[in-house]
Amino acid sequence: MIRQSQSVRQSQTLQQRLSPQQIQFIKLLQLPTLQLEQRVKQEIEANPVLELEDDATLDQEDDMVSDDTEQIMDPDESSSEQSDSDSPENQESVDDSREIDWDSYFQDDDNEFVPGYRSDQGEWKDMPKPYKTGFMERLEQQVELLDLDEKQQKIAAEIIGSIDPDGYLRRELDAIIDSVAFSDGVLVTNQEAEDVLHQIQRLDPPGIAARNLRECLLVQLEVMDSRNPARQLALEILETSWPYYKRKHYDKIIRKLNISEKQLREADQVIKLLDPKPGESDEYLNPDQFIIPDFEVCYEESMEESEGDTGDFVIRMHHRNVPSVRVSRHYKELWETMDKNKSRNGNEETRQFIREKMDAARWFIESIQQRKNTLMSVMKTIVALQEDFFRTGKGIRPMILKDVAERIGMDISTVSRVVNGKFVQTPFGVFELKYFFSEGLETDTGESVSNREIKNILLDLVSKEDKMNPLSDQALADELAGKGYPVARRTISKYREQLNIPVARMRRGIG
Repeated sequence: MIRQSQSVRQSQTLQQRLSPQQIQFIKLLQLPTLQLEQRVKQEIEANPVLELEDDATLDQEDDMVSDDTEQIMDPDESSSEQSDSDSPENQESVDDSREIDWDSYFQDDDNEFVPGYRSDQGEWKDMPKPYKTGFMERLEQQVELLDLDEKQQKIAAEIIGSIDPDGYLRRELDAIIDSVAFSDGVLVTNQEAEDVLHQIQRLDPPGIAARNLRECLLVQLEVMDSRNPARQLALEILETSWPYYKRKHYDKIIRKLNISEKQLREADQVIKLLDPKPGESDEYLNPDQFIIPDFEVCYEESMEESEGDTGDFVIRMHHRNVPSVRVSRHYKELWETMDKNKSRNGNEETRQFIREKMDAARWFIESIQQRKNTLMSVMKTIVALQEDFFRTGKGIRPMILKDVAERIGMDISTVSRVVNGKFVQTPFGVFELKYFFSEGLETDTGESVSNREIKNILLDLVSKEDKMNPLSDQALADELAGKGYPVARRTISKYREQLNIPVARMRRGIG
């Protein structure tokens, strides 16, 4: 017989857990500017002690960091000190017996609060956003102008509700017919549904609700000005030679339609002007699709004549989209009033409430400040490591997250949260911070070069290749090897796919 027994054992283990303040800082750290603005507004709604500083102005000197090359090459020494003294995990917990140090909240009241917007922009803060008609709404308005009976209107409503974001109708027509019959009790024939779909496809933008790319392009050609001499040939190509055209077998199209190369080229130009995704041409884009840079970096050369490079890198952090917050003075007055009336009942609960909200407000404001300092430290280090690029727009060096983390004394995960979704504006364009991180490859001379540079060279080779005889992956590898970059063919294939460059056959053009 097997004996069964139970026993109780006590063991000691060491676990590391994040405090609520640490979690709050981590969440704030990974937010881009627009989302941080929303997060600040949510905190103000949840914590009555916090309020908007309507008259706050940003201290321009505080938002601008100007360093010479040596200073930028050495990131903020204060970052390590900050992690010890200003980090949320080291803040004291709520103590019911202590008094509130109000001076720490209201010291230097005019300039201490971050982030904030410019005072000259305040008048725009509460202005309502103009109403803009949505894509589907505009389609519905156009359908109302069509001469449709009640049955056709039900069909049209079902079709419009089934259109994908890119403008295509990928739902089967039979399923739409069944939905109309089930929801409205109306029997619809396939031809009736086709007739309504035919009218919708010719609304603005033309080609909407097409069931495939070929149908989308054909509809746009049908509504195009018939006086275009190449339009009719383009229609004929899509109707009779679509399999050849999408595979770029131009020689077979020329033989089949008995046309010249010049005629084919003109028809091809007409087709390339068409919109393959009419749903994405909506002029009223989602605000989240717009990029607001978190940083601005530029290089200013010194006005003094001296030997060597004595210019400065100027790094600005953008805060104009984040409301400035502060602790409400009303609660200080309320606290002082309760101190004078301690004998009254209920005061202790109110004092406890204010004390807790004051601690939460302090942690939140300090987390925002720490976020600002961390972002600036990471940005300064990126500029230091990619100095050539920020000065000339060329020469991305190999760099990984660990390189930045070691220089500023922070964890790799912290750097990853900073660079994710953050953008920097430079004289050479707007770049995501992740753009500056890449693995390195070794050239024939033993020099380490970023694979970002290899990809740029690859793009340049493809842009300059003979479109009648595009370079194969092996030919591209040979070209790179001739420039001193020994890259394997399979690596070329991987980079080409990452750059969304088609294979050589699909890049073939018309002479």
